[in-house]
Order: sequence, then structure tokens, then C-alpha cells
Amino acid sequence: MYEKKVTLTNEIGLHARPASIFIRAAVQFPCDIIVEKDGRSYNAKSIMSILSMSASNGEELTIRASGDNEEDAVKTLVDVIENKINI
Repeated sequence: MYEKKVTLTNEIGLHARPASIFIRAAVQFPCDIIVEKDGRSYNAKSIMSILSMSASNGEELTIRASGDNEEDAVKTLVDVIENKINI
């Protein structure tokens, strides 16, 4: 298992378009990926799960993966949050 914490810095958080960008990146990896917020876990490959998280600007998330390419998966998703959805 590999995990890393990241803080959302875009204005609208992880909703609609940013969530779809995040999920498209997550589904590329064969491992199980969970996003944790406020002690609750969400499936990183499910749009409904990610949207139900209601993650907003300034909130800290933990991205955790287990299985093949787990480290690459987490690093890629952290990069998506830090650099690709901050538009």
C-alpha cells in the first residue's frame, strides 16, 4: 500500500469537471485506489463516490492505492490535483 496527502487548491474543489479529470486518470491503473476525507473512504474510480465526497477548496485528502503500480497511481493523482484541475 502507498499513500500520500494532498490539499485541494482549486476554487471549486473536486466537483463535476475536475472530478471527471481525476477519475479518468484513476481508471488507467489496475490497482485499488481510495480517497479518504474526514475519516471516510471513497472509491477513486467512481464518479458517484467522488462527487458524494463534496471535497472543497482547502480540504486535505489522502490518496491510497494497493496493488500493481500503486505508487505511480498515487503520484499521478496527486499531480492531477496539484497541477491539472487548478484551472
